[in-house]
Amino acid sequence: MALHNGPRKKTRYKFKKDLRKRGVLPITTVIQEFDMGQKVHIVCEPSIQKGMPHARFHGKTGSVVGRRGRAWLVEIYDGNKMKTIISRPQHLKAQQY
Repeated sequence: MALHNGPRKKTRYKFKKDLRKRGVLPITTVIQEFDMGQKVHIVCEPSIQKGMPHARFHGKTGSVVGRRGRAWLVEIYDGNKMKTIISRPQHLKAQQY
């Protein structure tokens, strides 16, 4: 069988939604705004593939550093290295204090 290395490889359970959370997303997740320096969680929304960060960043927390079109730039630490993730707002959640 062929070796498949797509962007959603090995994410069958990681991107699975709860039974009662399936269906159309609220519009507020699409139009949410963030401030520069605000902490956000990267939680991939599996029903929307566009603007989804890589699966290895699912569950990480970073800070917003800018905007690129409709997407947000989020800086996170991956090991000892600082990385910048480009993600749409559907895949980000503001950190609650």
